[in-house]
Formats: sequence, C-alpha cells, structure tokens
Amino acid sequence: MTRVGAVVLAAGRSARFRAAGGPGATKLVAKLGDKPIVRMAAEAALASRARPVIVVTGHARSSVEAALAGFDVETAYNPRFSSGLASSLRVGLSAMPADVAGALVLLGDMPWIEARLIDAIIDGFLANEHALAAAPTRGGRRGNPVLLGRGLFDAAMRLEGDEGARRLIGSLSAAELVEVEAPDAGVIVDIDTPGDLAAARRSPSRDS
Repeated sequence: MTRVGAVVLAAGRSARFRAAGGPGATKLVAKLGDKPIVRMAAEAALASRARPVIVVTGHARSSVEAALAGFDVETAYNPRFSSGLASSLRVGLSAMPADVAGALVLLGDMPWIEARLIDAIIDGFLANEHALAAAPTRGGRRGNPVLLGRGLFDAAMRLEGDEGARRLIGSLSAAELVEVEAPDAGVIVDIDTPGDLAAARRSPSRDS
C-alpha cells in the first residue's frame, strides 16, 4: 500500500513571539486548553494515516521533546535551525523512508489541523497520478499543511533561508497540484504572537 509520511516542523526560534513578550523559550510549548501547541499538531498527524511522523526539533529542543512525551513520533534534530525553515524541511525530508510517495509538511505552530483533513489531502494526492503536490484551501486562500510528492523532494532540498514550499507549490500547473477545500479556517491560522495565543484561548473555534 502506498504510504505518505508527515514532517512536523518544530525547530524555529519563536522570534516574533518572544520579541513581543511571549513567555518561555518557545511558543510551541505554550498551552491551548491542557495541551502544548506542538503536541496538538503532532497529535493530528498521528491520528491520520500518514506514517512515519517525524518531528524536526532545533531551538528549545528539550522542551519540545518533553511536550511530545509518550507519542509514537520520530524526532530529527536540525543543528542549523537558526538559518531558517528550509534547513528544517531538508532534515525532515532526509529522514523520510525511501518508499514514501510524499511527505505532508505540518507547522508546529498550527494547532487546529485535523486528522480528517490530512487524510483528505493524502487521498486527493494519491488519486491523481500526475500530482506533484497537494494543499488545502479556504475561501480561495491556500493554507497548510502542504503535501510534497517525492518528485519535488530534490527541489525542496535546494531551498535556502526561511523559504518553505510556497514557491514550489505556486509554480505547479493545475494538473500537478491537487487542492482540497478545508472545512474550517484551521489551515490558515497559526500562533505567531502572544496576541494570537490569547485570541486562540478566548475563541478556540477553528472558524475564526
């Protein structure tokens, strides 16, 4: 059976969050309800059919790994986390087994992603033999997580700095990119600042 893996990017420095007065070494261990944000992201991946689930750590590594205690995830450390998102993407893709058809890339600061959406993205990708990637949309806006097919791995490995897969996805034709309409706004909501965190705590709805 064809399988797709998942990479949870959780290595960033939380620079905007901390610069705005956010507590702790990383926003990823801040809690929504009773769960750290990064645990919610990993939990969604584990509840889906994506396997393996690899969490890329870097900044505040011990805190992030502690937040994932008891989870059946693999961790991959990115020693170059300060260079930006691209280095973490490389680490995650490099850790993928050779037989996966692609990798879903989840951001550790997006807590509202659901397993059913991940599975819908995987299903859409695998159902289209010409697809190189798949992404969710909400109200005409493309969001995350993005699924990169193995055919894009080499190009993704050449990204530098803080660049993610957005440009790669944007260059694809309609036949090469599968778009999946998301049921809520969780695909475009992340936690960048203490204000974002406060808003999420006040209104935990994914349709904000």
